[in-house]
Amino acid sequence: MAQYELLLPKMGESVAEATIIKWVKQPGDTIELDDTILEIATDKVDSEVPSPVAGKLVKHLFAADEVAQVGDVIAIIETEGGNTSDAVETTSAGIEQNIQAENTVPGLEQLPLGQQSGVHEGFSASDRFYSPLVKSIAAQENISVQELDTIKGSGADGRLNKDDLLSYINRKKGGEVFSAETAAPVSQPATQVIKENTDKPQPATAQAPVNKTSTTSVSGGDELIEMDRMRKLIADHMVMSKHTSPHVTSFVEADVTNLVLWRNKVKNSFEKRENEKITFTPIFVEAVAKAIKDFPMINVSVNGTQIIKKRDINIGMAAALPSGNLIVPVIRNADQLNLVGLTKAVNDLAARARNSKLKPDETQGGTFTLTNVGSFGNVMGTPIINQPQVAILAVGAIKKKPAVLETEHGDVIAIRHMMFLSLSYDHRVVDGSLGGMFVRRVADYLEGWDFNREI
Repeated sequence: MAQYELLLPKMGESVAEATIIKWVKQPGDTIELDDTILEIATDKVDSEVPSPVAGKLVKHLFAADEVAQVGDVIAIIETEGGNTSDAVETTSAGIEQNIQAENTVPGLEQLPLGQQSGVHEGFSASDRFYSPLVKSIAAQENISVQELDTIKGSGADGRLNKDDLLSYINRKKGGEVFSAETAAPVSQPATQVIKENTDKPQPATAQAPVNKTSTTSVSGGDELIEMDRMRKLIADHMVMSKHTSPHVTSFVEADVTNLVLWRNKVKNSFEKRENEKITFTPIFVEAVAKAIKDFPMINVSVNGTQIIKKRDINIGMAAALPSGNLIVPVIRNADQLNLVGLTKAVNDLAARARNSKLKPDETQGGTFTLTNVGSFGNVMGTPIINQPQVAILAVGAIKKKPAVLETEHGDVIAIRHMMFLSLSYDHRVVDGSLGGMFVRRVADYLEGWDFNREI
């Protein structure tokens, strides 16, 4: 027998530590290859750590809620045969590969081509994250992604793990009839099934999922809802930002008619050529990056009485998750990407944010943030600065409105596509003149869009 030292995997260049959320496997448990051993969290991104070996879990070296550094030994697994030193050398790379795998199922290359194509078919249409092992089991059992979406998971954010799926399959094969809405046996009320899942006794060292929402009736039908871990982080971050920076917001209304007409003209051909949809977001990012180059003092942070002027232009884009929480993936060196590159970066980050597949490093290092409140039908907003940045731009919904146009033959009223831009900035280092000129410059780039631009 050999002992395998499980290391905390590397999760990104700027990520040095992670918090242990929950141990899925307990000492004495038998572990199969790719079984999820524990769940970890770094800032806003949660990850599952699968096992790169099969064996028996011997010991936890960190308790739930403790912080471990990248490369720390976090657990000991007993394996049959093998060499301990060889196992230690390959642990970090193996786990990192499993955590970051998005479209790879172990053993997939050994399947006939017809079976390979079915493993991931339909998963891109789901907003829910499924690990490679879950996808593989689902493919073997001929379970569609629509059916998977109905199964309640016990992992972080309701994530479906292997045990949840195997339990579902066993009950299904036992002849139970399942409701299409809850995946609960029809013979039992759905609330009873939920209670059985959530009240299941746990070993003393285990911790219930931190995202579990407990509701208690207080009076008159009111409910007390405990924040999940991510909502607590967001709340603390927002309060800290308000305490840190005196917020000022400047507004500009922009005529983006040429931009809207241009996008309508090119969107179909662009999608056919690039296999990507072009939205307004990459266009907004491009305008922001240009304006930052014109006004580099908006791309700073504050350290006491020092102003740190950032060399790189890394633009974060606020994205809403299916849970209702927000996350801000970052487009690095946005000023160095053309519109095609920005479009692909925006679409990729947005899709992986929705499916909880962002790497921790992809939410770090932003120097300016863009949030699109127009996607919710709002015409404007007063966003809170994403510390340690000093400014955040909100773009509102584009609406058709009557507007006065100045022509060589006099003023006329025409129907135009109009939108509001609102910039919140830290008044410690950004005065009204700089904030006002910056947001006006962004609007100028959007208003001056070339209708004949090639892409």
